[in-house]
Amino acid sequence: MAKPVADPTVQLELGVDRSSPVPLYFQLAQQLEAAIERGVLTPGSLLGNEIELAGRLGLSRPTVRQAIQSLVDKGLLVRRRGVGTQVVHSQVKRPLELSSLYDDLEAAGQRPETRVLGNALVPASAEVAAALAIGEGEQVHRIERLRLAHGEPVAHLRNHIPVGLLALDDARMEATGLYRLMRSAGITLHSARQSIGARAATAVEGERFGEPEGAPLLTMQRTTFDDKGRTVEFGSHTYRASRYSFEFQLLVRS
Repeated sequence: MAKPVADPTVQLELGVDRSSPVPLYFQLAQQLEAAIERGVLTPGSLLGNEIELAGRLGLSRPTVRQAIQSLVDKGLLVRRRGVGTQVVHSQVKRPLELSSLYDDLEAAGQRPETRVLGNALVPASAEVAAALAIGEGEQVHRIERLRLAHGEPVAHLRNHIPVGLLALDDARMEATGLYRLMRSAGITLHSARQSIGARAATAVEGERFGEPEGAPLLTMQRTTFDDKGRTVEFGSHTYRASRYSFEFQLLVRS
């Protein structure tokens, strides 16, 4: 006979403040969401029975159901018939600012990992040469990496870097992010030009990301400059749309 799966929420310090104006369901939802984002509730974890959770917290079953449904609506939980309520992979939400994906994932508790897929000197194509303000055919450093969060691939990163700018050995790139390496080399990032798009995944990209061919991908191209006006990077990246999104802050122009 199969051994019953323990409810992972039992180990969480869940609680609600009944004197707070914040709705009880929202307080519970926030605590569960924080546990998912920190990786305490890992992908694939099954939440326990709503009645048992309600009993432990002294809440009504509709309150607990509303909290769980709000996380289902956000894509953090999924209800599976015959299985129960299960944690799915949280989506990486990245602000549009000049920052490293590695740093953003680490700040969000997403446990970033890097696999170096390529690291070589190559002649610059016309596109790369124009971005880096060098002659076509000049040598540039091309690095290709797969970035993972909680063990799941979220982004494929291809960067072209001027030769001699900084040391780019595989071990250093697997240990941390590119912008962190630049900062440690005394490079002060100042600004960037960036464009964002979307397209369907090829068969190779689908296999790389664990998605079917034709799955939606987000794309980004970025040319980055330091405080001396030098072009220090040309990046061409793809992201799993099911695991990744960009966040914008929009202001009304007066």
